Amino acid sequence: MATNSSNGTTATKPPPMPSPLRNSKFFQSNMRILVTGGAGFIGSHLVDKLMQNEKNEVIVADNYFTGSKDNLKKWIGHPRFELIRHDVTEPLFVEVDQIYHLACPASPIFYKYNPVKTIKTNVIGTLNMLGLAKRVGARILLTSTSEVYGDPLVHPQPESYWGNVNPIGVRSCYDEGKRVAETLMFDYHRQHGIEIRIARIFNTYGPRMNIDDGRVVSNFIAQALRGEALTVQKPGTQTRSFCYVSDMVEGLMRLMEGDQTGPINIGNPGEFTMVELAETVKELIKPDVEIKMVENTPDDPKQRKPDISKAKEVLGWEPKVKLREGLPLMEEDFRLRLGVSKK
Repeated sequence: MATNSSNGTTATKPPPMPSPLRNSKFFQSNMRILVTGGAGFIGSHLVDKLMQNEKNEVIVADNYFTGSKDNLKKWIGHPRFELIRHDVTEPLFVEVDQIYHLACPASPIFYKYNPVKTIKTNVIGTLNMLGLAKRVGARILLTSTSEVYGDPLVHPQPESYWGNVNPIGVRSCYDEGKRVAETLMFDYHRQHGIEIRIARIFNTYGPRMNIDDGRVVSNFIAQALRGEALTVQKPGTQTRSFCYVSDMVEGLMRLMEGDQTGPINIGNPGEFTMVELAETVKELIKPDVEIKMVENTPDDPKQRKPDISKAKEVLGWEPKVKLREGLPLMEEDFRLRLGVSKK
């Protein structure tokens, strides 16, 4: 049984039995893995990594609200891969051994566009995936978020911090939705013995991000490539920490395969102000571009930095890719998609 890293307790009820094929003496079936939101940015990179193991069969469920089939085109038609157009707010009946539950709009542009859809995805979608995990005896990993810490009063943020969240703000559909999702995960764990894993992921960047998704790294790179001013929201001293997507995927897989329920912070503790990030993008991509200050959005956190002590201790994980190494890889991907050549 997994250890609850937040309070050290264990589930009082054993987890549901998985498929009998798991313990077959004569036939060892492949590991069947469901990835919700697998056509999205992080999800598609996770699928790439999972598909490298010939003993894995991967099923992706995605409604393409923010994801794209293009992210998975190399796997379509592969005998160990299946793609289902499905909205997790509706029940899904498949036989799987593990569930990576990533489905949810993660960019402010998308979750503010349809906040009710966002909170339904977080709450009803998570309930549906937990119901599936209970029925088939699957282990389930939820990608929660650093947004559960809100505008933190503790810095850096450890998993033990309960957060400082506005429950009625324009971001609440995402922040509070993920907090409820974590509650559901632990309630199913305690009441039904479901094997759960919770990752609180911090800002992640890399190839396949939506070019106009409103997140700061993609914004700055797209603006630089188009020759537009880099728009920094005032005051520019607010900080974020940026984890390259390959490091994030490695952290998620280690959490799934380990014996810790979490929650565990997965992110890069390197901290940058928005002005510093803009200056770095300017230096690496387009030195003559202007940096322009614009008005900020409501409830924008002033600082965000993960305490990854627990990830280092129990997962043996820490990020390897530095920001100056990851930004050029993302630039190359954006150039290809925007049709902008490097002079």
